[in-house]
Amino acid sequence: MMKSPIPDYLRRVLEKARPFDSGEPASYIDVLAKADTSRSAVAVATVDGSVYSAGDDDVEFSIQSISKPFVYALAIQDQGLDRVLEKVGVEPSGDAFNRLSLEAGTNRPMNPMINAGAVAAHALVVSIDATMEQRVDRIVEALSRLAGRQLHVDEAVYEAELKDANRNIGIAYMLKAAGMITCDPQEAVRGYIRQCSINVNVRDLAMMAATLGNGGLHPVSGDRIMPQESVRQVLSVMTTCGMYNSSGDWIASVGIPAKSGVSGGIIGALPGQLGLAVFSPRLDERGNSVRGVAMCKQLSRDMGFHMMDMSQIAGASVRSWTATVAGGSKQPNACQEDVVVFELRGAVRFAGAERLTRAITAEMDKIRASCESSSGTGVQPHVCAVLFSFRNTYSLNDVARRLIHENIRRLANMTNVVVIDPSGVLKLPVNQALDQGLGFQQPRVFKTQAEARHYIGGIGCRVVSNEDSI
Repeated sequence: MMKSPIPDYLRRVLEKARPFDSGEPASYIDVLAKADTSRSAVAVATVDGSVYSAGDDDVEFSIQSISKPFVYALAIQDQGLDRVLEKVGVEPSGDAFNRLSLEAGTNRPMNPMINAGAVAAHALVVSIDATMEQRVDRIVEALSRLAGRQLHVDEAVYEAELKDANRNIGIAYMLKAAGMITCDPQEAVRGYIRQCSINVNVRDLAMMAATLGNGGLHPVSGDRIMPQESVRQVLSVMTTCGMYNSSGDWIASVGIPAKSGVSGGIIGALPGQLGLAVFSPRLDERGNSVRGVAMCKQLSRDMGFHMMDMSQIAGASVRSWTATVAGGSKQPNACQEDVVVFELRGAVRFAGAERLTRAITAEMDKIRASCESSSGTGVQPHVCAVLFSFRNTYSLNDVARRLIHENIRRLANMTNVVVIDPSGVLKLPVNQALDQGLGFQQPRVFKTQAEARHYIGGIGCRVVSNEDSI
């Protein structure tokens, strides 16, 4: 039985990082200070639900600051982005993650990835009047849905962090005095520490990150866990602030929106592709896992994960051709008619839809010129339909879909438009007008080539001359 080579590759990445033995576990939390520094793990989860891992992938550790982007998303979901932005900024701080500082002029914490911003975001979950228990229950439930299994607070870690929470309590009182939180500061800190004490493993974190990479849709369940707008905000802040004072170096060398935690974990979310997670307890002077950073750099180099990598531009391809059909019940006397075909392949965004638009205008201009040049002979080409094939279109974003809809609307005023869309990516009503009352001929939507061909030429219609088929 053939096995995937990906786990073998991940094991090689893991072994290559093992010699990096500098750094120490987080010393200010006694449970973390006693962590087994030999532990290391890596996991990758695709946006369609496959998970690959290597190393100590079943070892649990407290999520710590990796909880911050997810709780920030919950705050946005519960309060709305505008309300959250009144309380938490989005600028890199340039300070240590536990610095007692606020943004000049607004008194907001600089961003939600440092402790001040994270405490403020935590206090916005559910409602400003919610109890600590209500907020923590909401967070545990949401993170469990993201991981795909029930998660729990590690009470030993919680008690250990609570013993040395003076700095975070000072931050919370500062936030209270500045009007950034309304709840009891000590309750806000207790809830925040419980949030950071939730236990996970790298497979959990990879799936959680893949949900971010999938626009808030869980890769396995398909559930909408976070609104797409919240995910965009979270990934943006992770890009600029997720790795503390090394965020600039991280984006330059790894190029993936990420968040680290002092237990030794790091997550990365690559939009539209995957989520990754690494774990190893030894931290560098900035609080990031030494081996984890090395593994992420290796993955980015080997796999082309850097989001600014233009060596291979993923995009849509557009093909167009003319097919001649004959012999159908709608074609008396065995007449032949031409069908102009446009095929769109891949994951399509604005650039792909724009290429399709250019292909349409060029082809229709060519047909018009042919008609004009043959007008004196009395023999003109007969284009009976324009057909759009989305059989090989993986996805359309909203902008691409709107642009294609408008192209179809304009063409439908000129000729018969037929669409093959087996997966429904275009989201056209089946055989209904795009917009009632505009006065254009409605496009016809089919799931198969045969259905489209029989509609155009009738039963028995066949392709008699073509560059490709329909």
